[in-house]
Amino acid sequence: MREAFIAYARGEWSMPPKVYVPAYPAGDFRAMPALGGGHAALKWVTSFPGNPAQGLPTVMGLVLLSDATNGTLRAVLDAGAVTALRTGAAAVLAAETLGRAEAQTAAVVGAGVNGKAAARTFLARGHDVMLYDVDADRAQQGADELGATIATREEALAADLLVTMTPGHEILVPEGSLRPGQHVSLMGADGPGKAEIAVDELLRTRIFADDWEQASHNGELVHAVNAGVLERQQVTELGAVLAGDSPGRESDDEITVFDSTGLAIQDLAIALAALDQLDELDDVQTIEF
Repeated sequence: MREAFIAYARGEWSMPPKVYVPAYPAGDFRAMPALGGGHAALKWVTSFPGNPAQGLPTVMGLVLLSDATNGTLRAVLDAGAVTALRTGAAAVLAAETLGRAEAQTAAVVGAGVNGKAAARTFLARGHDVMLYDVDADRAQQGADELGATIATREEALAADLLVTMTPGHEILVPEGSLRPGQHVSLMGADGPGKAEIAVDELLRTRIFADDWEQASHNGELVHAVNAGVLERQQVTELGAVLAGDSPGRESDDEITVFDSTGLAIQDLAIALAALDQLDELDDVQTIEF
């Protein structure tokens, strides 16, 4: 994921704008193309937050991976699995890049598929992680599955490294709730009408995003932009920090936030990693054309 953000920041990988096909209030469809690493990818994916109540996944769809030299289709991947992997990786990458070097505690709010992916990534990177969900049974199941610790809402929101992985239908981080030195990866507000942090609280922080264009139109930042209180020069893209072109955290007291809208280059990176490790994957089917 780090390499993908750097390649995009340097212009080595390209990504046309994400296309939303709204089916509100139930959810939406998204078409996400990207080109890089000698390949092109297209993700056709859904986001229907009410699906779990019907026994269905929130995220469903396919990722198509093609050879960029001749257009040959190389792989078809499950979009839900790809999305979980890249979302968890981006959340933790931002937390490790922008959090304090002395950060002690990590927490994930939201124990769904993507929340568990973030917690699993924290654990794989050597962090102990707390897990909180409004559904206590889901939080307990996730903690038991992963080896995480159950936290209260207050304990989770006070973590040094915080990842919020909610549907984004209500404010999770109100004004005045963050303390100096915290980092928050805001992962839930990836479409119109969603928000996890109050605008006034966002403005108290040093703001980073995966991509300014997406974040300012369909991400957490859109509410501040529409209110006329946030402009482009106040936001730093994560890729620019990773590439060494922009500074990240500048003091231990700074509060940093990362607004993630989800980029097609992230899906491409996971698809390429899967292709490179094909022999290690389960449930792979080969199709002759």
